[in-house]
Amino acid sequence: MIIGAATSATTRTLAGMLIGRFLVGTGIGIGPPVASLYLAEVSPASLRGTYGSFIQIATCLGLMGALFIGIPVREIAGWWRICFWVSTVPAGILAFAMIFCAESPHWLYKKGRSAEAEAEFERLLGGSHVKYAMLELSKLDRGDEADTVKLSELLRGRHFRVVYIGSTLFALQQLSGINAVFYFSSSVFKSARVPSDVANALIGVANLTGSIVAMLLMDKLGRKLLLLWSFFGMTMSMVLQVAAANSYVSGSGSLYLSVGGMLMFVLTFALGAGPVPGLLLPEIFLNRIRAKAMAFCMSVHWVINFFVGLLFLRLLEQLGPQLLYSIFASVCMMAVIFVKKNVMETKGKSLQEIEIALLPPE
Repeated sequence: MIIGAATSATTRTLAGMLIGRFLVGTGIGIGPPVASLYLAEVSPASLRGTYGSFIQIATCLGLMGALFIGIPVREIAGWWRICFWVSTVPAGILAFAMIFCAESPHWLYKKGRSAEAEAEFERLLGGSHVKYAMLELSKLDRGDEADTVKLSELLRGRHFRVVYIGSTLFALQQLSGINAVFYFSSSVFKSARVPSDVANALIGVANLTGSIVAMLLMDKLGRKLLLLWSFFGMTMSMVLQVAAANSYVSGSGSLYLSVGGMLMFVLTFALGAGPVPGLLLPEIFLNRIRAKAMAFCMSVHWVINFFVGLLFLRLLEQLGPQLLYSIFASVCMMAVIFVKKNVMETKGKSLQEIEIALLPPE
C-alpha cells in the first residue's frame, strides 16, 4: 500500500498511475481478509463480534476521512498528490503497530509450535485462561504441517458446504446493489439539489451509524439475526427505490422516496450485511482450511464487485432504474431465505466449538 500510494503520488504518466493503483489494490485485497482472520483467532469468544465490527467502523471512518481530505482537490492544483501521500500514513502505522501485536495462537498451534501458542494465549487472555484455551485447541486435528489444502478440497467433499455458504454470502452481499447505490448516490442527491459534499457526508453518517449499532448488538443478538434483519431492511429500501422510479409518483415524492431509500439501504447494510460476512467466515471455516477458504471467498467478493462496477451504469441505461432496483430487491430477499436456511449462529462460541459443530464426518 505504501509503495503503491507513493508511486501514484509521484508519477507523471498513466502507466505509473496504473502500476501504483495495482499495488494498492493488491494491498487492499490482502489486508481486509487477513485482518478478519487475525481478529477472529485472537479475540475472546464473548467479544469476537464486537472486535470484528471495528473493521467496518474503521472502513467507514477511512471513507469519511478520504472524502474530507479530498474536498480541496478542485481548488488547489496538484492536491490529489497530497491525498495519495496521506494514504501512506495509516499503512505505515499498521505496518509499525503489527510489530507489537501477538501472533495468532491458532496458526502457531497448526504449525506445531505449541509452546509459542501457549505464550501468545498468555499475552492475549491472561495466565488463568491459558490451560483452557490450549485444551480447546488440542481437541482439534491440526493436520500435518506439510499437508497443503488443495482448491479441489474446497470445492467438493467434506469442506464444500462451509465454503459454499461463505462464498454465497459474499456474492449476495455484492449483488445486493450496495456498490451500485454508492456509485449512483451522487446523481440521486444532485437531482434533489443536495450538494455532493453534503450527500457524501449523509451516506458516510448512515454507514457509520449502522456500523456502530452493529458493534453494540453483534455479541448480544448474534450474527444470524443481524444478517436476516439487515437483508430484509435492504429489501424494503430497494422497494422504496422502485416506488420512486414509478411514473405515477410525483416529482417531490419520488425524490423523497429515492433519497430516503438510499440512506435506509446504506444504514441497514451497515447493520449486518456489511460487517457480518467478514466476521462469520473465519468463524465457520475449519482451522486447517481457514486461510485458503477465506482467500477463495474474498476472490469471489472482488470478482463480483468488479463486474457490478463495470456493468451497473450500462444495465441502468438498458433496463431502467425500476427493473434494476427490482432485481436488487429480489437478490436481498433471496439472501434472507439463504441466511435463514444455511447460516448457523456463532455468538459466544469458541472457534473450537464451532469447528466441532460443523466438522463433517470423514
